[in-house]
Amino acid sequence: MSIDRIVLAFAGSVVLISLLLSHQHSPNWLWLTAFVGVNLLQSAFTGFCPLAMILKALGVRPGEAFR
Repeated sequence: MSIDRIVLAFAGSVVLISLLLSHQHSPNWLWLTAFVGVNLLQSAFTGFCPLAMILKALGVRPGEAFR
């Protein structure tokens, strides 16, 4: 799996988990969803993604974006 797909899968998972936690425990978990959304948006414009940098340092192959 390429870095792009891992980042998208991770972001989607965090969003779904935070929605579940906000429903079960506290609406404050929605701030995590907002953080993920803002990070995805800024990454689209700047190309800076902390998770992608970590994965690259761990040796995950960059791969091609969406074939």
